[in-house]
Amino acid sequence: MEILSCKPQLRLLLDHFARIKDTRQSWKVAYPLIEVLLLVVCGTIASSDDYDDIVDWGEAHLGFLRQFSEFYHGIPCSDWLRTVMNRIDTDLFAACFTSWVAACWPDRPDLVAIDGKTSRRSHDHKNGQKALHLVSAFATNSRLVLGQEAVYEKSNEITAIPALLERLDLAGALVSIDAMGCNPDIALHILNAEADYLLAVKDNQPTLHAEIKSYFDTAPSHEVEQSKTVGKEHGRFEERTHTVSHVVDWMTPARSYPGANRFPKITTIGMVESHIERGGKVETERRSYISSRTLSADDFAEAVRNHWGIENKLHWVLDTTFREDLSRLRAGNGAKNMAIVRHFALNLVRQVKDKLSIKRRRKRASWDPNYLLQILGPMRC
Repeated sequence: MEILSCKPQLRLLLDHFARIKDTRQSWKVAYPLIEVLLLVVCGTIASSDDYDDIVDWGEAHLGFLRQFSEFYHGIPCSDWLRTVMNRIDTDLFAACFTSWVAACWPDRPDLVAIDGKTSRRSHDHKNGQKALHLVSAFATNSRLVLGQEAVYEKSNEITAIPALLERLDLAGALVSIDAMGCNPDIALHILNAEADYLLAVKDNQPTLHAEIKSYFDTAPSHEVEQSKTVGKEHGRFEERTHTVSHVVDWMTPARSYPGANRFPKITTIGMVESHIERGGKVETERRSYISSRTLSADDFAEAVRNHWGIENKLHWVLDTTFREDLSRLRAGNGAKNMAIVRHFALNLVRQVKDKLSIKRRRKRASWDPNYLLQILGPMRC
């Protein structure tokens, strides 16, 4: 399939799509795979949240799409679109996404949050299939999705995270993960990627958790550094104290069981103590962390705060703006591949330099082809 002349900003996206192998017999192909992927990404940008919406948008904007490819047979029906997206190899599609992000935004991220999110309606109880759980890597400062790994069990995050790390260029980054990823093997994977880790420690590492809490309860003042922040929002007042120490030689060398691994290169231990006042009641919470990087109290506070940006800058946006939690895609690879498509779309929509919300940008792109071109354009390639 020969791609017609198109704007230089789109060339890289189309080139990456061209790497994905079409397994169909060529003589039967009425709708080339690259056209399908272009349609799906553009339609998703333009406020289309399911295959029916994408088809309707494509039929209304066929002239726009024909600027970039022939679309000789027009737009496929939603059932045909679903069939093709189910057949695309998910690992190859995910690798295509990761390499596209690296090519378009070559600056290495400094803070990377890794966290999982479940698409609640993607389960299929009849066939014993659990809901799709997607583990994503998110560059918190640039607000870019860097990559993702899909599993059908939240507990499988511990196997998905190393697979995701292997696909990313993380050299020099500080990688933060919640307690699910607090595992010596995952810490070693991060170090092998020439990055540093910041891991939340909870009861899945009971000995380490108890050691850190006990240390900060009795630590002399000259061994610790603190940073305090105060915030008021959503009807609550919150004071956070971030405490770090680089004195780690006291940590118990004994394993919790014979042959158990210890975390490599622990350089900083940290504690966040939050006092939350809401409705006349005060709640106190303490969270422990370990890191392979020497962090000041201020750097530690920034990294912890930015990690939770993945919740409101990625997961919340996908649920409320892209309606991901309502998606009922289940069969084949469709659920996984459409989750990647939403990441394609979100990265592009987020880079536009205007004051509109993501929701308004998508809505405007649905009826203004010139604005859609603007969204597709601002890639530093």
